[in-house]
Amino acid sequence: MAADGSVLFAYDGSEEARQAIAEAGDQLEAGRPAIVLAVWEPIEAIPFWGAPMSQVPSSLTEQIQKEAEKVAAEGAELAKTAGFDAESAAAEGSPVWKAVVDAAEGRGASLIVLGSHGRSGLGYVTMGSVATAVAHHANIPVLICRRAG
Repeated sequence: MAADGSVLFAYDGSEEARQAIAEAGDQLEAGRPAIVLAVWEPIEAIPFWGAPMSQVPSSLTEQIQKEAEKVAAEGAELAKTAGFDAESAAAEGSPVWKAVVDAAEGRGASLIVLGSHGRSGLGYVTMGSVATAVAHHANIPVLICRRAG
């Protein structure tokens, strides 16, 4: 693939996300700009947790944001090792897939890369699939990497 623009990596720190960065490094031209994005959902959006809470303590929200920033920075280091000119970013959004698509559009990315946990059956229905939703809603190419094995 030619270096037409930046790559947006949706990164959650999982082994699948790590492998997606490595695979993109193997498939794409070195030196390409990249954004490694970690997205967290607001507590209010989590079923059975957010609704009963009248107000989420700001200290908890700050802690979640700091953890997301740490995860994104870890991913950016992996992307740099894989040959990308990477920076990190963290964002709050619900649903997660929409935050990924919106970030890619807002930053002018020409490709979204993410790992897939490969859930099926009840796990897919109950957890949903960020990868599937991103692929369905994005207006740019999406590279979904599944764990080998």
